[in-house]
Amino acid sequence: MQTHFSLTQLADPDTAESDRILRACVHCGFCTATCPTYVLLGDELDSPRGRIYLIKNMLEEGRAATGEDVKHIDRCLSCLSCMTTCPSGVHYMHLVDHARNHIEETYRRPLADRFSRTILRLVMPYPARFRAMMRLAQFTRWTAPIAKALGMTRIAAMLSLSPRSLPKRSAALARVHPPLGVRKGRVALMSGCVDQVVQPSIREATIRLLTRHGIEVVLPEGEVCCGSLSHHMGREHEAHAFVKNNVDAWIREIEGGGLDAILITASGCGTTVKDYGFMLRNDAAYASKAAKVSSLARDITEYLSMIELKTVNPVRVPVAYHSACSMQHGQKITQAPKKLLSGAGFEVRDVPEGHLCCGSAGTYNMLQPEIAGRLRERKVANVRSTAAGLIATGNTGCMVQIGSALEWPILHTVELLDWATGGPKPNALDGWNPPEGLWHNAATLNPREKADGPREEVKA
Repeated sequence: MQTHFSLTQLADPDTAESDRILRACVHCGFCTATCPTYVLLGDELDSPRGRIYLIKNMLEEGRAATGEDVKHIDRCLSCLSCMTTCPSGVHYMHLVDHARNHIEETYRRPLADRFSRTILRLVMPYPARFRAMMRLAQFTRWTAPIAKALGMTRIAAMLSLSPRSLPKRSAALARVHPPLGVRKGRVALMSGCVDQVVQPSIREATIRLLTRHGIEVVLPEGEVCCGSLSHHMGREHEAHAFVKNNVDAWIREIEGGGLDAILITASGCGTTVKDYGFMLRNDAAYASKAAKVSSLARDITEYLSMIELKTVNPVRVPVAYHSACSMQHGQKITQAPKKLLSGAGFEVRDVPEGHLCCGSAGTYNMLQPEIAGRLRERKVANVRSTAAGLIATGNTGCMVQIGSALEWPILHTVELLDWATGGPKPNALDGWNPPEGLWHNAATLNPREKADGPREEVKA
């Protein structure tokens, strides 16, 4: 794509990077076939190619974003499916991030839009605030249909997605969790912000699984939100504050006891942490440190693939594996989770149209509830078609989104691996039975079956 930025514009490193990205685009349109919003809406401006043209014109002309620009760029999920499809290697993620920063700097959003975004960015990155908000939502969840009828669709979405009950807060965890037996490695585990409130069992299962396999686990002091929520809202300075805080916390551990890896269990956070080096590339004080952190960042399944897991109770039941967009498109991790699950005895079933987003996308399901709802229904229908009865994924946002419309248990991959290698059966599976006609072992039995014996396989 030909661009026409002035030398003055190109002196800005962000504009220079966007110019490089734009020039890589050859207008082929392959991205339109895999873009969720284009698949749903059929509008060229709601495809990556269309948004690229909007962003190009907005940046080249050096003008403030218009309402039309904002509408279509806001509709982008940042699922990055387009980057997987693109034959030219267009780095759309960095381009749309730049556009969002420009929008935030030049466009004044309507009051209702500013209100909902402010609530999300001032609450979700902070576990104590988020827990308090979820407690409040438990008592007001019933008002969601009323809010929707009154046109307050975002408030309705926030209430509808809130859990009916919150899991117990994790007991105070030690900063360092020593391995069982000889130490084979030392890692930092990112606790996350939303996960601590909605799914604390993920962190607990990860610590058990790693220490059982000889890995020392450190929970770094001073760690905060990864910054992705602020980052995707165009709040660049706010996001960089989170990033620098985490870089400092992890560098202290690297220079102290040393780290083999920085492990992340939420793939959305992992995509952002792996991009820290790029985000702070122009900061002389942090560029090299951020690059070091990014080089050590690993999704939990990436790291587990490098060690030999000892399966104690192979769980021979089917599981539908939902690959989060941030996992398959953002981090290009496609086979590791499935191989780990298969190795633990599970029969892994792929979900049709697995490349399409479920509609979660961070805060997207609350800021664009109509599109997110349509994507969720499409995803749920595809998951049901697997007839697995159980779902595994690597991102909490997907768990909440899909779980809000499907009665099947949905667990993090690491929870299932912990169970199969000697950990406790996940609480989410209490009273759950695999689909009829499947053999299962003692690890899959519910309390009644343990007393009466497992069901007989139904033979034709």
